[in-house]
Amino acid sequence: MEYRDYYAILGISRDATLADIKRAYKKSARRYHPDVSKDTDAKEKFIQAKEAYEVLKDPQKRAAYDQLGKDWHSGEHFHVPPNWERNYQFSSEGFSQGDASAFSDFFESLFGDHFDHSAGRHHRARRAHQHFTAKGEDIHAKVQIDIEDSFHGAVRTLTLPSSPLDGTHPQTVNLKIPKGVREGQHMRLGGKGMPGHGGGAAGDLYLEISFRPHPYYRLEQKNLYMTLPVTPWEAALGAKIKIPTPTGPIEVTVPANSVSGKILRLRGRGLPGASPGDMLITLNIVQPKVKSEQEKALYRQMQDLMSFNPRDQFGFES
Repeated sequence: MEYRDYYAILGISRDATLADIKRAYKKSARRYHPDVSKDTDAKEKFIQAKEAYEVLKDPQKRAAYDQLGKDWHSGEHFHVPPNWERNYQFSSEGFSQGDASAFSDFFESLFGDHFDHSAGRHHRARRAHQHFTAKGEDIHAKVQIDIEDSFHGAVRTLTLPSSPLDGTHPQTVNLKIPKGVREGQHMRLGGKGMPGHGGGAAGDLYLEISFRPHPYYRLEQKNLYMTLPVTPWEAALGAKIKIPTPTGPIEVTVPANSVSGKILRLRGRGLPGASPGDMLITLNIVQPKVKSEQEKALYRQMQDLMSFNPRDQFGFES
């Protein structure tokens, strides 16, 4: 039985992190997927990558493999020491007997019995007659929706582009957007990922939600933010102003003597949900341009009537 260097198979170093291992496996799985690759040995390399990933992603299996094979090199004749597994406990979570028996003698001699104690010794005899199946890879993509979609809920038809790397083709999917969906939330569309191999189930499609830029609003978590321009006299005298919201126009009260930057909070006007968000409105006083002599006279009258100097804190006339 030949020793297998799982690190070399995935093209990573022995101190690779779990993230490095996952990245390398995905790269190999995409490159050698039998439904995508034209290489004559694609299926064998695909299975080798899957076998290597099964061992290296699991801390217990990886520790055992590292300890057992630290002095071995790929292709060397290998013997499994008796009772070597006594100090290790392996998990077969998310892994089937069929998966194990599709792998090499090397893998089976180390970990095969942990998937089927009663039949583990007979895997080699059956392997030649077994049909290899594998679930398709999951696909991850980002999708932009309108802020209003999150307030009302919606169904949108999306066309996902093809990816030469994934071997996928353009596809159209209907996405049901629930009320209250937030930026960064992931939605899963089962069976919309890459096709499986040998009759295996297709992978899933995961869509990360983001919002298109809006001319009036922005969302942070469940709260809706808006900047409201007001005139100097609305800010000074107070006013009732009609503003747009994602659920329709409403009237807000601007208190007298408001200043730029003042925030008005409308409770429950943010994203809907069991605990709805708020709408926060920041006032922005907009100074009109003085164009006529009459307008200039009005400002001079204000200057004469109002003893206002925003630079009083300097302690001298300026």
